[in-house]
Order: sequence, then structure tokens, then C-alpha cells
Amino acid sequence: MSTDAVHDQSAPLPHAAQGPAASAPAPTRPASSLAMYLVGTVAVVALVGSGMLWQRMSSIQEQLARQSADSGSQAIEARTMARDAQDLARDSAARISVMEARVGEVALQRSQLEELVQSLSRTRDDTLMVDIDSAVRMAQQQSQLTGSLEPLVATLRSAAQRIERAAQPRLTPVQRAIERDLEALARLEVTDTAGLLARLDDLLRGVDDLTLANAVAKPNAVRGATPAAMAAPAQDPALSPGDWAWWQDWGTRGWNVVRAEIYDLVRVSRIDQPEAVLLSPDQGFFLRENLKLTLLNARLGVLARQYDAARNDLAAANQALTRYFDPTSRRTRNAQAQLQQMQLNLKSHEQPSLDETLAALATAAAGR
Repeated sequence: MSTDAVHDQSAPLPHAAQGPAASAPAPTRPASSLAMYLVGTVAVVALVGSGMLWQRMSSIQEQLARQSADSGSQAIEARTMARDAQDLARDSAARISVMEARVGEVALQRSQLEELVQSLSRTRDDTLMVDIDSAVRMAQQQSQLTGSLEPLVATLRSAAQRIERAAQPRLTPVQRAIERDLEALARLEVTDTAGLLARLDDLLRGVDDLTLANAVAKPNAVRGATPAAMAAPAQDPALSPGDWAWWQDWGTRGWNVVRAEIYDLVRVSRIDQPEAVLLSPDQGFFLRENLKLTLLNARLGVLARQYDAARNDLAAANQALTRYFDPTSRRTRNAQAQLQQMQLNLKSHEQPSLDETLAALATAAAGR
């Protein structure tokens, strides 16, 4: 538009050429120069702005290109990292699954080991219970055979010590049952069969040494003086054979010997049982054998736990000693005292059954 305006102003006017001013064209040149200057200035400014804008756009493009390249590289790195993360996640998942499998195996092995330990412990406890049960039953048989409570007491005490060393809570009822049975045994009185049998054996061995009531023997006073009377008179060195004291001593000793012989000829004693006097030597032998048989029957009665029969046999033996044997003899009195003591020691109590201990052992062995 500015160029067209300049061309329009420089065109000749039709009416101005005819007047006096047409002959002076100098005033139009400065206006066109100014216009051209303005146009050039605007063009330069536009060109400079376009260059700056182009430079600006170039820098922006370069920046965008760098950012795009950086973004691409970051995206590649991100994909690489994501791929690595996925691989790591898969690896971790595989390791976790392997560890879970191993943990499961360890748990299974642990449970199996616990079951094995429990089984071994239970087997050991069961073996202990079976051993104690057999020992208690064996002790019962020994107690029945011997008539003594010592085998039962010793076995129960040993069982209590073994259970205490085992330290198993489920064996506590067994230990309590054993303690109660021990207390019951301490209060119980039974026949000492072993002691009775030993006394009966002593009596059987001493029957042949017992003195019969019709046996002829020297009186005790004369029996004690006989050895001194039979000894030769010792001569006193201070006395000579011609002295009267020596002869007197010799006469006293001789008189003692004669008196002993006279006492041996006749003896007067009192026997309350007439049948004892009428026993012949052969009958005395059979009397001793019958007494031995009576004591043997009493021994068999003690072994068979037939205490009433044994007590009757002991009473019969005591009666035979009183009737046919010398009551003044020390051996006879000792035998009678032993027979009476054995009759008192015969107890009719039954052997303890230990049912509580055996029931507790059966319960513990069953695992209840």
C-alpha cells in the first residue's frame, strides 16, 4: 500500500501543470525518500525480527530435539529397568517359591522329628512301665513264697526312683500310687516266713540233743564235784608225806569219789507224767522222730500259708516237749520258748495285692 501511494503522489496532476506551481517539482523528493527510508527500516526490522525468530525457533527445535533424545534414552533406560525389574521379580518369586518349599519341607521334617522324639519318649516310658509292672509282679510272687514284705518294699522304692529320674509328668499318677502302696505296706503286718523256717530248722537239728524225762543223769552238785574228786591229789611242797594234813586231804578226796559212785547207783526224782517214765530207749528214738515229723509238718504249713495247721503242729510239738522231755533242761526250755514265739508270729493276714499300682501302670502304658 505504501508503494502504491508513492506512485500515486509522483504522477502528474492534470490541472497543476497548467498553473504557476507546476514549474516547481522539488518538494515531492523528500517525501519519497522518507517513505523509502521508512520502508527500508521496516524491512530491516522485519528481517532482523525474522532472523531472531528463526534463531529462536532453531534453538527451540534443538532443545526439543535434545529433550526428545533424552526422553527416548530415558524411555529406553526405563524399559531396560522395567525389564530388569520384571526379571528380578520373576527371580524373587522363584526364590520365594523355593524358600516356601524348603520351609514346608523343614516344617514337615520338624513335625516328623517331633513325632519321632515323642514316639521314642513314649516307647521309653512304655518300656519303663512294662519293666516296673513285671518287677512288681515278680516281687509279689517272691513275697508270697517267702512270706516277707521286703521284696515288695524294695521293688516299689526302686520303681519310684526310676520314675523320678524319668521326669515325665504323665507318670506322676504312677508315682503317687506307689507311694500310697508303700504306706499301706508299712502299716501291714505279715508272717516272717523266712525267720520261721530258720527257727524250725534250728529246732529240727536240736531235737536229738534234747534230754528225755526218764534219762538217768548225775545230780548237778555231784556232777560238778566229780572231776575234782577223780583228779589225783596234788602234793603240797610245804607238807611232807608224814604230816597229818596230807593224809586228811587225801581222805577227803577219796570220800568224794566214793560219794559220787553211791549217787550214781540210786537217784530219786519226781516225774509228773507217768508215761514218760515208761518209755524204752527204742520208744525214745521214735518219739524224737515223731517230734521231727511234727515240726516238718509245721514247716510245710508255713510254706503253704496254712497258718492254722502250722499253729496246731507247733502246739502239738510243744505239748510233746512238755510231756516227754526234761522240763529242767535248758535246751528244753529254749525249745518251748521258741515254739511259743513262733505261734505268736504266725499271722493270718493276706498278702497285699497292690491293685492301685498295677492299675496306674496299666493306665500309663495305655497312654491315657
